Amino acid sequence: MTRPMRRLTTLTLLALSACGGESAPEAVPITEAPDTALLGAESVAIAGFTIDTARLAPWSATTAAPARIILDPSRHQTLGSITEGRVSRVLAREGDAVRAGQILVAIHSHEIMDARSGLVRAQSQQRTARAEREAAEVAYGRAQRLLTAKAMGQAEVDRARVMFTAADAQLAEAAAELERAEGLVEHLLGDGPLPDGLDPHEVLIRAPFNGVVVERTAVAGSVVLPGEPLLSVADAQALQLEVRLSDRQVGEVSVGSRVRFTLIGDGADASVGEAIVRRITPMVDGASRTTMAIGELVKTPPGTRAERFANATIDGVAGSEVVVVPVHAVQALAGDTIVIAAEPRGEGLFLEAVRVRVGRRDGVHAEIVAGLNAGRPIVSRGAVTARAELLKRREGGGDE
Repeated sequence: MTRPMRRLTTLTLLALSACGGESAPEAVPITEAPDTALLGAESVAIAGFTIDTARLAPWSATTAAPARIILDPSRHQTLGSITEGRVSRVLAREGDAVRAGQILVAIHSHEIMDARSGLVRAQSQQRTARAEREAAEVAYGRAQRLLTAKAMGQAEVDRARVMFTAADAQLAEAAAELERAEGLVEHLLGDGPLPDGLDPHEVLIRAPFNGVVVERTAVAGSVVLPGEPLLSVADAQALQLEVRLSDRQVGEVSVGSRVRFTLIGDGADASVGEAIVRRITPMVDGASRTTMAIGELVKTPPGTRAERFANATIDGVAGSEVVVVPVHAVQALAGDTIVIAAEPRGEGLFLEAVRVRVGRRDGVHAEIVAGLNAGRPIVSRGAVTARAELLKRREGGGDE
């Protein structure tokens, strides 16, 4: 490649004219060839350029913030003891996948025996009340017939009707008591099939939904009180993105804002996840002095799991359309602000420094006010390397 054209000055033209004996021409304005470079295929491969495009897009301030993958609280439940007793069996460990209704813990408690006894008593009372109602109904009907045949007075009929009404009310009361007793036993045994050989003294704690045991505090043989935590079950697939915003950032983010994130610990070429802000908490966290924005995951990169940390960028409210480029595509060259345009030439790449005027910037994009049209391909990743190539050729050391 030839070196860049040097300036042709008026003084040089006068000297040449004097040597030839001819009159000097008029002065020519000083011009300079643009900073360009043609890289071969090998150089392009070594540089690892990424080509992007200057594009028209609504300007929205993009802010960066730390984030964390969390379990959806609506699908994360801590199971506590529902009775006082002693833990007789723990049937699940942390990390175990469980099904809805699966027995996780059994508690030896006298409360279940009292509930069983109450159920038997309620069943007996209902049978008695039903029999008494049936007898009262027969007596009332017989009294009405005798009244029609003028073989019984109205007072006896009224008495029979009162007895029937009382028996009917007693049956309703017995039915309600039976329903309460059945509900108590079902509460203590859970909703699901009973295992063979179940100890009648055991209260059963079951999984509320399909999920994974994420925490276990229950220990066989320990005495527990009502409400004491035993296990935590979560739906490992129901995840959310928690983003922590500073006071300044809160004003730049709204419900519906788009979030892009990369998981910390993954490589530079890791997939980018996406989320939509669904809720912004109204209070500031007392420990971190930040405000939490909760995002619904739209795209999850491989390796997304609860409690993994991430780096997030959040788009603010969109404004009018402007020409934007990736912020790292903007470089400085000899006092000028440039964006390096790229044009494929065979297997190589032709680079040209385009002088631009930059407006607003954020952590992701830069607004191009003048100098670059939308749709022009530019160097995004590797712009620093491309700038070094142009600078080397400007200084006369870049011939291939």
